[in-house]
Amino acid sequence: MEKLKKILSNLPHPIRWALVMVLGFVLLGMGLVMMVTPGPGLLFIFFGLSILALEIKWARELNQQGMQGLERIVAKLKSIFGKKNKGETN
Repeated sequence: MEKLKKILSNLPHPIRWALVMVLGFVLLGMGLVMMVTPGPGLLFIFFGLSILALEIKWARELNQQGMQGLERIVAKLKSIFGKKNKGETN
């Protein structure tokens, strides 16, 4: 994401804004379509929101909430599997 941000920072603001909007909404739309068809829908939604978060505040906040939720899920899974692994080593 940092590499994309660096590339986009060299462009004039109107062009950068247009590219971010088009690319972000295309990926977001593809992700929504993939939710009902075969494909990695959640991944595309996350990528689309991440790109939109470069320019739009609501996307940045939504992306941050999603990352916090993902961190909670990962911590919960680590605690579940950590307990199983400790019990199986005996």
